[in-house]
Amino acid sequence: MARAGSGEGDITVSEAGRRGGKKVLAKYGREHFVSAGKKGGQTLSKERGREFFVQIGGMGGKAVKENHGLDHFSHIGQMGGQALKEKYGDEYFSQIGKKGGQKKKRKDGE
Repeated sequence: MARAGSGEGDITVSEAGRRGGKKVLAKYGREHFVSAGKKGGQTLSKERGREFFVQIGGMGGKAVKENHGLDHFSHIGQMGGQALKEKYGDEYFSQIGKKGGQKKKRKDGE
């Protein structure tokens, strides 16, 4: 593993990064990281376009499927549904179900 320095008591590069990240978090807060991530994502989007994100998302989904199986997606979907139920209550699902069943109105008035 890579070391940061060459004497006794050296730490790994990974540990040095972790310590630095904790100091930045303490000094600037979580919002600093959120802002940096958004800027990086916007730059990447301009450079590589939407198709890049579609491609890497597909790769990530494939890796999750291979590591955890298809049942994993069902499980995390149920967990998400339960979290929504706890946050918004049963009526939320009734409302979004009605919206999903409604015919969309066209912009030209038809």
